Amino acid sequence: MGRPLRIEYPGAFYHVTSRGNEQKDIFKSEGDREKFLTYLESAAERYGAIFHAYCLMSNHYHLMIETPEGNLSRIMKHINNSYTNYFNVKRKRAGHLLQGRYKAVLVEADAYAAELSRYIHLNPVRAKMVALPEEYKWSSYRFYLENPAPPWLSTGFVLGYFGADPGKQRVHYRDYILEAVGKKSPDLLSGSIASTILGSDDFVRYIKETYLEGLAPDRDIPALRELQGRPDIGKIKAAAGEAFPDSGRLARAAGIYLCHRFSGARLQEIGDLFGLSPSGVTQAGKRFDEALKKDKVLEKKV
Repeated sequence: MGRPLRIEYPGAFYHVTSRGNEQKDIFKSEGDREKFLTYLESAAERYGAIFHAYCLMSNHYHLMIETPEGNLSRIMKHINNSYTNYFNVKRKRAGHLLQGRYKAVLVEADAYAAELSRYIHLNPVRAKMVALPEEYKWSSYRFYLENPAPPWLSTGFVLGYFGADPGKQRVHYRDYILEAVGKKSPDLLSGSIASTILGSDDFVRYIKETYLEGLAPDRDIPALRELQGRPDIGKIKAAAGEAFPDSGRLARAAGIYLCHRFSGARLQEIGDLFGLSPSGVTQAGKRFDEALKKDKVLEKKV
């Protein structure tokens, strides 16, 4: 399984979620949830994290995080490692608590912050745990309505989209949330690009040009290949065939080399296309690379 693409920069917003290993519960008591929230607080104090929304379910959690210092990885390492250590010590267990790496979607805040907060706050309703979001204790929703928010939780950014008057902001936000209760709507995050970026075309283009352009392809990060628009290995193979119509051997060797170097595809994918093992792809690519160094005519043609 490939690694997720992490795009980090100062001021970035994310939707982050992490699930229990084998879909098992990660919160077994109110004390567990209370302890988890203390790690959000310490992440804010140590790493400058700003939490705009959260929801702690039974076997997973949702966070909307802003990172003024561009350090999401450090923040999440602190939260997940600290909570796993607490959970394991408390229950005299060892091993993984969470399922693999956390998922993080970079979000265009001005376009999606309000909608993302609604998505997070309605999780317990969609799961039929409560009829209304205010009935669920373990989300940030109640702090959006009237309760004073803890220092590490920011409600003002999202509420700012609902007018200038603080009292009316809360009323309008509640109306906004409740208008979606009971309605079947598409999963907000299904609109993300490569399961990595949620935003307008202009935002996606800006992120690609600013943070992804020039990065070397990495076959272990599928999202990077998708966002960079790397050439399809089938098209590369066909192009190699057209370039060397009189030599099937050269066409095959060039196709393997070009797929390996430029597509970002996994070795297994390339191997399946050419009938080779992953190590066979690597060796064939090295042989052709050596041939190019010795043959300038061939190098120019490739």
